[in-house]
Amino acid sequence: MTKNAFILNFFKLYNLIWKLALPFLKRNPRLRRGFEKRISFSHLSPADLWIQAASAGEAYLAVTLLLNLRPNAPLTVLVTTTTSQGRDILASELTPDRVSQNIDLNIAWFPFDMPDIIRQAVAVIAPKVLVLLETELWPGLLYCLKRRRTKIIMVNARMSKKSFGRYDKTKCLWKHLAPDLILAISDQDRDRFQKIFEPSKISTMSNMKFEAIETDPSSLSGRDNMTDILPCPLPLTILASVRRQEERQIFLMLKKILELFPHQVVAIFPRHLGRLKSWEKRLSRLDLKFYLRSGLSSPLTTPGIILWDVFGELKTAYAFASVVFVGGSLKPLGGQNVIEPGIHGAVTVIGPYYEDFAWAAEEMIEKGLLLPELSWKAVAKSMVKALEHPQDPKVQKALVKSHIQSRKGGTHQACDEILKAFDLWP
Repeated sequence: MTKNAFILNFFKLYNLIWKLALPFLKRNPRLRRGFEKRISFSHLSPADLWIQAASAGEAYLAVTLLLNLRPNAPLTVLVTTTTSQGRDILASELTPDRVSQNIDLNIAWFPFDMPDIIRQAVAVIAPKVLVLLETELWPGLLYCLKRRRTKIIMVNARMSKKSFGRYDKTKCLWKHLAPDLILAISDQDRDRFQKIFEPSKISTMSNMKFEAIETDPSSLSGRDNMTDILPCPLPLTILASVRRQEERQIFLMLKKILELFPHQVVAIFPRHLGRLKSWEKRLSRLDLKFYLRSGLSSPLTTPGIILWDVFGELKTAYAFASVVFVGGSLKPLGGQNVIEPGIHGAVTVIGPYYEDFAWAAEEMIEKGLLLPELSWKAVAKSMVKALEHPQDPKVQKALVKSHIQSRKGGTHQACDEILKAFDLWP
């Protein structure tokens, strides 16, 4: 089969699948908001630059990008997103007073990738450049843009081992849809993209997420509200962002660290507050005394457990911790943010699974700023060792801050490549 026949047949089938799926998608509560605009193009308008930010994480990257983009001539920019949360972030963060005066900015829903829809959307927008953030590869969008000879740039690009396996099996399609430029966040990601997109120009960049990390803990809001219960006169251990799938292991870990080092206060932060009742039952069943954070009005003066039932205080609590375990890492769940505890000077320990944050974790491990362990028992021993031999938090803060500063610059690189495409350097 020739290339053209293969592509045409694929997109006929792809379009049919979308057509059959639309009635079901309409009933999806997550897609209900803005659904009519997802299947339309009438609300769209022409733009020189189109940035697609899938969800919350990519929306924050789009914000970082646009707050640093400084064209030397007027530039019409469209930012689209797939989720309600992403749209809310874009609308609240990208206010006219924060964006360059040369940028005429519009925010819209990303249309479904159904070829019959996306083809008309692309015709209306007619972008000169499309920017994709991280890994968001829509075949209909890429095909329509390549036919128009639109320049396609992927920034902050990453590809997990699992995703690579899927794309590798279908690279007979993707090699015809290759972006013009891919800026990957690691050598490993670069190599994976190179195998899928052979025609693309691919290089590396620092992760843009480093630009958004606040390295001055004293600037955190909410710190004053915590002084009624923190700091404790005892060492504070935090079990952060605990996920449901690893609760059993973490519960065993909790018992072990209390057995080996009873003279401490342990704060448990479930990743989802809906798991609080389950934790209350577990702790009560074994007769472990605990307090709900909402019920405390003064610091604990004796060893105990605080079950954190107030949302949004984890970052602030890090400032008072001696040692932190970052959850989502005892099971293959991708991990959670491993940088924030270290910024506050806490010794930080994780389990063996942290793929979603490998961009930060791997170098921190090499520099001794993050302690990885293979099991809950090893994590418990590592945490107890940190409690028995406490480190100077000022030294930890300085080392982590220096590491973050050395990794910044990715946003500037991405902005340069975008402006090169328009010849709009300031």
